[in-house]
Amino acid sequence: MARLLTWLPLALLLTERAAAAQPPAREQQQRQIVVPHGPDAPVPEVRVAANVATYLRFDAPIDRASVEVEGRATRFRQVDPGERTLTLEPAVEPGPGEKVRVRVRYKDGAAPAYATFSLVSHPTLVDKEVEVVRRPRTIEALEAALAEKEAELTALRAASGPARLVFSGRLDLSGVQGRRIEKIPNDTRSGLKVAWGEGYRAGSWALALVHVRNLPGQKPWGPGKARLTRADDTPVKVLSVDMNQARLAPGEEGSVAVETEAPFWSVDDTFRLELLDENGGRLLLIPEVKL
Repeated sequence: MARLLTWLPLALLLTERAAAAQPPAREQQQRQIVVPHGPDAPVPEVRVAANVATYLRFDAPIDRASVEVEGRATRFRQVDPGERTLTLEPAVEPGPGEKVRVRVRYKDGAAPAYATFSLVSHPTLVDKEVEVVRRPRTIEALEAALAEKEAELTALRAASGPARLVFSGRLDLSGVQGRRIEKIPNDTRSGLKVAWGEGYRAGSWALALVHVRNLPGQKPWGPGKARLTRADDTPVKVLSVDMNQARLAPGEEGSVAVETEAPFWSVDDTFRLELLDENGGRLLLIPEVKL
C-alpha cells in the first residue's frame, strides 16, 4: 500500500506532462489571400498543420506540372494539384519562424503569371480552405458580381418548373420512368462506396443517380468524367456529370448525376457505369445499371 501511494504522485505528474505535451486543437479557418504583383510585395502566408489537409482554390486554371513545393518529397504526406485547386497535407509542419515556399504557374499567361506564398505554422489557427486571387475585389466589382448572380438566379427561376420542362421538350406524354439500381457493388478498393443508386429515363434523356461515400482516410474525391457502356460494348453518349457538392472529403457522402443522350435502348438493357475522378485515377464501377 505504501509503495502504491509513493508511485501515485509520480503517475499523476507523468500524466500531466503528457497532456501538456499534446498540441492544442487548432481552429480551422477559411480566408482569402492575394497574389503579390511585384518582387517587392510581401509574400502572403498560409497557416498549415501536420496531418491536416489545406485546400487552395485559384481563380484561374493552373499548370499542374509547374507546382513547386519546398521539401515536397520529405515533408508532405500529400501534394495534389487539380485544374484550379491544390491540396497540401504536411507530414511535418514548419518550425517556429520557418517559411516553406510554394510556387504555382497560371495557365492563361495573365499577370501575375505565378502565385507564390509561404507555408507557416501557427499555435492556434490552421487555414483549412484558402481562396487564392490575383487582385482584391473592389466594392464596384463585388456589386457587379452580385448583380450578375441575381440576374442568373432570376433566369434560373424563370426556366424552372414543369411548364418549362414541357416547353423545352424534356418532358412529354411519355413521362419519366424511374427505378432503383438493384445490384450495388461491394468493392471498395478505390476508397469509394456506393450507398444506393437510381435510374431515370424520359423521351429525350436518361439519367443515372449514384450516392457515393468517400471512405475515411482517402484523398478528397470529385467526379471528372463518366463512361456508360452497353452489354455489347456499345458506348452511350454522356452529356454531363454533376455532383451536389464540389468534392467529397474523407468520410463525406454526395450524389452524382450522369445524364445521357435520348434513350435508344430497351428498358431491360443493362449498362456498365464507370466514374473517374478529376485526374482520371480512382475508378468507381457500377457494373449493372438499368435506365
